[in-house]
Amino acid sequence: MTHTPSDSDPPVFDQTFQDQLFELLRWRRDVRHFRPDPIAPSDLNRLLEAAMLAPSVGLSQPWRYVQVQDPKRRRAIREIFKQCNREALAAYHGEQARLYASLKLAGLEDAPVHYAVYCDVSTDQGHGLGSQTMPETLQYSVVASIQNLWLAARALGIGVGWVSILDPQAVLAALDLPATWELTAYLCVGYPIEAHLDPELERRKWEARADPGSMLLIR
Repeated sequence: MTHTPSDSDPPVFDQTFQDQLFELLRWRRDVRHFRPDPIAPSDLNRLLEAAMLAPSVGLSQPWRYVQVQDPKRRRAIREIFKQCNREALAAYHGEQARLYASLKLAGLEDAPVHYAVYCDVSTDQGHGLGSQTMPETLQYSVVASIQNLWLAARALGIGVGWVSILDPQAVLAALDLPATWELTAYLCVGYPIEAHLDPELERRKWEARADPGSMLLIR
């Protein structure tokens, strides 16, 4: 039975749910290898609904999701990625350059759904509460929204890949969007070809996951 919470009857998350939540966190992956199968519109709506439930500074909700469907615009994004990827490769040398060149760093060719996720830094919503002192919290709010979408997608068996090897201004121009919008993420969304518990970059020996204790400072 679906539980509809109310102010007087908030949900109680039992041990089973808690364990499943941590399992979901462990299995969230940055997906690069997609099947071309379409995603049902109802599932895409659920992902966006999850994204909109994210916290935001001052309740500003500055996220703007742009679904990129036009083939010409998608080609433009792929060309921007290729150029930026060549430039990024040039910054590495030796074995690290060889390894970088072997990595699949985007699913732009195969993913059936693309979202360019923007932060509207000029939004009046929220009346500047919190973001007057820390404007970057607008972007942080958008990232929280993306994480919501990402986890919801994993729960539905859908994969998400975050493409950051892009020139934000070139993407803005390719999509013909307002100049006051700042690119936070370009997301590839689709059903993954395979699932792994460990991140691909860890599996390919690019980097190792840090121990949680090494990230905690006490003052």
